[in-house]
Amino acid sequence: MCDRCVIDTIKERLVSRRHLIKAVGVASTTLALGTQAQAANSVTTNTVLDLSYDLYGDFPTFDGGSNFVLTRKLTYAKHRTNLNVVSMSEHIGTHLDAPLHFTESGQTVSEIPVASLALPVVVVDIREKAANDADTQLTPDDLKAWMAIHGPLHRQCCVAMNSGWAARLSTAGAFRNADDKGQMHFPGFHAEAAQMLIEDGGVLGIAVDTLSLDHGASKDFATHFAWLPSNRWGIEALANLDQLPAKGATLVVGAIKFRGGTGAPCRVFELALV
Repeated sequence: MCDRCVIDTIKERLVSRRHLIKAVGVASTTLALGTQAQAANSVTTNTVLDLSYDLYGDFPTFDGGSNFVLTRKLTYAKHRTNLNVVSMSEHIGTHLDAPLHFTESGQTVSEIPVASLALPVVVVDIREKAANDADTQLTPDDLKAWMAIHGPLHRQCCVAMNSGWAARLSTAGAFRNADDKGQMHFPGFHAEAAQMLIEDGGVLGIAVDTLSLDHGASKDFATHFAWLPSNRWGIEALANLDQLPAKGATLVVGAIKFRGGTGAPCRVFELALV
């Protein structure tokens, strides 16, 4: 075989080898990415818990009115697309209270730093108290009892009240629990508990599974007036708190980013760190 032929043969083999190596590399990378994607999907499926309710016209409201109306404007049959127009209150369903809700010039929904909307959540269980007294409140003693068992509160966290009130949602009128005079009765945060958390300095938000941060029988909204002016936020009507651990979970609050908003319906979920 001539020298030139030998050289050409070697070149061909080298090119073929490079193509093979490149193909194996691409295949390996694709397989790795696919495995990572499957793992990510598996984690997402198994470790995310929805803590928000569906919004619909008959969802219980603080004032007893229907503050959510969804109207179909375009239909697939006629327009080849579906489109709804929604009219609703800022404070309906699972929603966030921004500082502006009870202050003259506090942060609006869009001004709340997004970093403060993904944070550790601790759950204080007062279901036994609430079962015996609909007007019960989460007090400083409840917080102290929680810390005696679980240790100090996480820094930069949200403290959630689990009163078991979610079980009442399926029974007409039971979530608002109004008496013959229209006075509602459901649990909430005591203003002294809110003040204790403010003085602690590390808590960014509080949350309840009822219609208000204040208990239903409140006349002065003392908790709202104590908490929100401190430039902290609250969440009302959380779902599935009974499925959260007392500590160790992460809360993610996806509030609608209204400019000038005093509050916003939101998709809230728990994301386990695994």
